[in-house]
Amino acid sequence: MSNRSGKQKQNTMFGGVAVLAVGIAIVKLIGALFKIPLFNVLGESGATDFNNAYAIYSVLLTISTAGLPVALSKTVSEANTLGRYNQKQKVFRVALTAFLTMGLVSFAVMWFGADRLAALMNNSHAAPGIMALAPAVVCVGCLSAFRGYAQGHMNMTPTAVSQIIEALCKLFLGLGLAAIVMQGGFAFVPQGERTSFAAAGAITGVTVGTVLALVYMTVNYLRNRARAGQESADRPDSAERIFGNLMRIAVPITLSTSLVPIINVLDNSLVLGQLQDALGMTEEASRALYGNYAVAVSLHNLPGSFMTAFTAAIIPAVSAALARRDGGGAARITGSVLRITALLAMPMGVGLMVMAEPIMRLLYPGYDVTITGPLLAVAGLAAICVCLVLVSNSVLQAYGHVNLPIVTTLIGGAVKVLSNYHLVAIPEINIHGAPMGLLLCYAVTLTLNLVLLRRTASGIGRYLSMFGKPLAASAVMGGAAWAVYGLSAGLVGNTLALLVAIGTAVMVYLVLVLALRAVSRDDVMLMPKGEKIAKILRF
Repeated sequence: MSNRSGKQKQNTMFGGVAVLAVGIAIVKLIGALFKIPLFNVLGESGATDFNNAYAIYSVLLTISTAGLPVALSKTVSEANTLGRYNQKQKVFRVALTAFLTMGLVSFAVMWFGADRLAALMNNSHAAPGIMALAPAVVCVGCLSAFRGYAQGHMNMTPTAVSQIIEALCKLFLGLGLAAIVMQGGFAFVPQGERTSFAAAGAITGVTVGTVLALVYMTVNYLRNRARAGQESADRPDSAERIFGNLMRIAVPITLSTSLVPIINVLDNSLVLGQLQDALGMTEEASRALYGNYAVAVSLHNLPGSFMTAFTAAIIPAVSAALARRDGGGAARITGSVLRITALLAMPMGVGLMVMAEPIMRLLYPGYDVTITGPLLAVAGLAAICVCLVLVSNSVLQAYGHVNLPIVTTLIGGAVKVLSNYHLVAIPEINIHGAPMGLLLCYAVTLTLNLVLLRRTASGIGRYLSMFGKPLAASAVMGGAAWAVYGLSAGLVGNTLALLVAIGTAVMVYLVLVLALRAVSRDDVMLMPKGEKIAKILRF
């Protein structure tokens, strides 16, 4: 009976992870659909204003909410397992108070310090967007409390639904407001400030989305609490003790998670600063130039976005093997996870690199493709490293080395800041130094992670055999796509030639992966319907 109960609990856990993974994938897809038309509406300068405001928001949001949801989820789960109904309700109240307090502090910083924060980014036009995002910090803080509470009950569906609500508001309302502002729909907006106010309009969609998501999560919480009733007469711990326990879990997670957004803020500010100070550009000229990099980065982020969902679905398998004291099994799963990541990330990165100019010509026709194309080509290569870094970070954390990814990220971030400081200041390189710094950052971080994984997971397999076949298949695929596009573009135009090249690339890559046996039975068994796929592939 206990066996059956344990299996049921495990199935519930993996089912919940799958729901969350699907939700994340949908949210990322909606995000991509949002940014492509948005950056076309905003133009180069508006894209910079949007990115700068969002970078500030990301830092304050991460500090306010990164660690507490995990701590709340863990603490609620423990109280729920022990049948301590009063304890879990008090834990939730303490956490909600903490979220609300930090959210209000962050709101005050963003609302009253918008001009100073914009000056920090070397872009005074980012201020309206920063103010538009300020209320979202408070709402997302409270949202995190409700999400952590639901996840502590192994219920991932409310989190996924609320994230989709946020994303849809951002897509339709944010995009609509940006378009209306750019067309002069609001008389109070000066013509010279339309791009910055349009960016703020797009950001308003984000804020409204958080409000609606919070309403949904509040209703869901109240309905489930009413159903549960009072299940025990336990005496809860003091608020001070609960808060201390939450902080012990939350602070290390917050510190590690805050590194990337903080590095991004420093990097954004540094690149714009160097364009203005070292190269003598005006703020207007540097905004316009940086906007080209912003659109390249938005596409560079796509492969990594899908890896987030993949990581959420796969990494629990590593933790489960380690819990069974099956070190060999954990190492085999780690090898499979890295190989699958390479199989997915390498063709996407090589495709972005080889087809950079045609992709930019199709998606961002209003931008200068001679600038955006080379920027995306380098950023596309960096995307491969980003995907592998995300997965290797998660594997290291699954092995219990939670601080190692912090160290490697810090080293990579330092490389990025230093390289951008020197490269962007060279007139012949200027903005093209930014994606070079991005590539160096993640290449260094990945190298360090792989060295650490080799020492942590003995029996992981050789990296050459793990990455060699996907890389070879991706290189041949890239060559085929480049050749097909080059032969057909003059005959059928950019859009059709690009579609034909992508279709050819997909077929060539699949044939090569199967011919080279780049995927093993262990890899396939980690996927949904793995046994059926293995039979089809005759493993």
